[in-house]
Amino acid sequence: MDLLSTGVDIPDLEYIVFLRPVKSRILFEQMLGRGTRKGEHHPDKSHFVVFDCFGGSLLDYFNKVTSITAEPPKRETKPITQIIDEIWNNRDREYNTRVLVKRLNRIDKEMSGEARDLFSNFVEKGDLKKFAVSLERRVQNDFTGTMELLRDRDFQNLLQNYPRPPKKFIVDYGTQDDVSSTWVVRDSAGNEYKPVDYLTQFSKFVRENPEKIEAIRILLDRPQEWSTDALGELKQKLAATPQRFTLENLERAHKVQYHKALVDIISMVKHAAKEESELLTAEERIRRACDAVTTGKTFTPDQKVWLRRIRSHLIENLSIDKEDFETIPVFADHGGWGGRANRIFNNQLSILIQEFNEAVAV
Repeated sequence: MDLLSTGVDIPDLEYIVFLRPVKSRILFEQMLGRGTRKGEHHPDKSHFVVFDCFGGSLLDYFNKVTSITAEPPKRETKPITQIIDEIWNNRDREYNTRVLVKRLNRIDKEMSGEARDLFSNFVEKGDLKKFAVSLERRVQNDFTGTMELLRDRDFQNLLQNYPRPPKKFIVDYGTQDDVSSTWVVRDSAGNEYKPVDYLTQFSKFVRENPEKIEAIRILLDRPQEWSTDALGELKQKLAATPQRFTLENLERAHKVQYHKALVDIISMVKHAAKEESELLTAEERIRRACDAVTTGKTFTPDQKVWLRRIRSHLIENLSIDKEDFETIPVFADHGGWGGRANRIFNNQLSILIQEFNEAVAV
């Protein structure tokens, strides 16, 4: 169902099936909006059908919070008899004639064969659509004769109560459908990879390209050189590969394959190079790194406050540099590097952040 939100154009769409619960009002309206398009092969499409696979609870919920309803309005905003009366009394004749034409076309789409037989008593062969097409000309050329038909009580009664084909809803309790989906990644050449194949390609790339991407060599062999620049190079060069090893694609593939959400990029590279390497989230990695750097050391209250800021920054960025203290608000707003942070750590902050970066990359 996520495919039917935006950017999808299927004019002849007749059925929308909700197979998973949706809680976003905007997403729900976008999905239903796909069914409101007029058909290309069937331009007379008058409705579409929505299947709520949750006992009607989904539609019931959104009926209360959106302007979209599951059923058509119970009655027209203006009865067809009133439209005819306004034409007869010459009130906005041209406009009301166009409204009546649309109403007759709708009746033609919805009526049964029995209704067509009944309409044949008033219009040729019961062809209400043909009659509607000619209505504006008839009103202009033979107003009195046309209105005599339109104001006929029996004709008006039929227009309001014409027989409709029965609507059937079949429930098959004896059949159970198994629904499955497979997430794939498409590379720049159009090739598609399942998660296991995508990660196999990633592992092959990491093992074969440490010389081409310095950040990979740093993570595998020289963690003491890990930095913000190294992280930036790693993300940029991975995303530029033909296989599109973006952080988003890699996170999704690891989640599907290993049932581990939000695996950090460092873990991905290390696991690709050596399968027994543990997959960690950024928060798990930074917790270990902070413990490794701070265990056994004593810090003042002010230093602990700055350590918490450094920890939060590392969870978001997986690295820290001196420049961050002058540009990142969480640091700069509290004095930055020269104004406060370095002094609080007795001018030893450079050594400390190097220890943090190395611990993060281990």
